[in-house]
Amino acid sequence: MRLTLSDFRCYAALRLEVDDRPVVLTGPNGAGKTNLLEAISFLVPGRGLRRARLGEVARRAAGEAPSGGWAVAATFATGEDVVEIGTGIPTNAASGTGVNGTSARRAVRIDGVEMRGQAALGEKAAALWLTPEMERLFSDGAAGRRRFLDRLVVALDAAHSGRIAAYQRTMRERARLLRDGGRGGAGPDATWLAALEDAMVEKGIAIVAARAALVERLNAACAVGMGPFPAAGLALSGVVEEWLVEMPALDAEDRFRESLATARRRDAEAGGAAVGPHLSDLRITHLARRTGAEQCSTGEQKALLISIVLANARLRMLEKGAIPLLLLDEVAAHLDETRRAALFDEILALGAQAWMTGTDAALYSPLRGKAQYFRVENAQIARSDADFSTS
Repeated sequence: MRLTLSDFRCYAALRLEVDDRPVVLTGPNGAGKTNLLEAISFLVPGRGLRRARLGEVARRAAGEAPSGGWAVAATFATGEDVVEIGTGIPTNAASGTGVNGTSARRAVRIDGVEMRGQAALGEKAAALWLTPEMERLFSDGAAGRRRFLDRLVVALDAAHSGRIAAYQRTMRERARLLRDGGRGGAGPDATWLAALEDAMVEKGIAIVAARAALVERLNAACAVGMGPFPAAGLALSGVVEEWLVEMPALDAEDRFRESLATARRRDAEAGGAAVGPHLSDLRITHLARRTGAEQCSTGEQKALLISIVLANARLRMLEKGAIPLLLLDEVAAHLDETRRAALFDEILALGAQAWMTGTDAALYSPLRGKAQYFRVENAQIARSDADFSTS
């Protein structure tokens, strides 16, 4: 894999070439390790592992005016093929954005051809990530858990990201129509409103069905556990989910459509939609203890997430013949020696291109001779394989 960055976070320019073995990035806090993982996370649909606004990732050097433009490019093998992906905001396009770059359009090129949107990235690459911030996944609101599940779905069903984007656009347009249409007293255009709600129903049911299908497959894969990692149980909760369990899909669509029509006045006041997959939640259970993940220790929660991510990677290998990129930020923290060794063994067994970061290089010593090591300091990267030689 060849990774190239331009004006991304702390990197003015970077060109890094690695082979198919796992990559270990070590160095002090603030050196730029997580920025590298974030750059790679932009090679798939979405806002990256930090969910940053597009303009926020552009480099802001001291004493220089930020251009707003940035670029990430990579060349890597997918099966027998080699694919070239490039994404970012051209400098000339960024000049027309707001402070946070929210109005800029993210450019995407695949094998030199400009794509109309990000969804095409999911056809070429998949990535899963775990970060220290995800330790709050079980204590914060449902939105983070939905995003976590949707990344798992996209790794096996690339079209899922496009469905979510279309649903969200349509929901915003419906909210705008309800708000603006009510100001003149005549009310919103009923035909247009019904068309938007039809689109929400179509995409919304498909989103819930895709999530439910993956949860069913993941439960089978997770139930056996993985070595010392706990077996996890996953369950979806939400109104639309209940409808799909209780009735045929066509009846669930009708129920969804009726609910949207009934809630128009309330939704106009609230500025959203009172029902839909944007309100669903994911519940994770530690099966051996029969307790919710939110009641587990930080170490057990991380172990549960690792178990789920590895199960999803195994599913993608079985169904797609390819492993997703694994971006594991400070993954060794809070794991005991047994679980660290088991994680490394599973990564090697999968043949995954895993990018792992840490401040303590010694935690990754079990991978000596099996991984490639880099030292990161002040946005400078140097190979440090010699520190972990097998001599």
